[in-house]
Amino acid sequence: MATKQIAGKTVSVSEEGYFTDPSQWTREVAQAIAVEEGITLTDAHWKVIDFLKKDFAATGVLASMRRINKTGGIPTKDLYELFPDGPLKKAARIAGLPKPTSCV
Repeated sequence: MATKQIAGKTVSVSEEGYFTDPSQWTREVAQAIAVEEGITLTDAHWKVIDFLKKDFAATGVLASMRRINKTGGIPTKDLYELFPDGPLKKAARIAGLPKPTSCV
């Protein structure tokens, strides 16, 4: 298991940079990861991140794009606009969650 310094905090991450301990996540860490991804977080981004974190806490698995759309009420088109080039991967990384199993 690797560690990485993000926003002045040492966090445990996988080889691909996904959190292995979601409890180490903070909003400041999320902001720093978003900057690495070239994303400026807005209220719309936080809506997605908050949904992912709450859903993960409740189910123990990362929500699929379909679940984000149907249960979270966030259209797929919006996800691609908010998190271009791999919305679920980027949103999960910024939210401090494991890599989506549907992504290779």
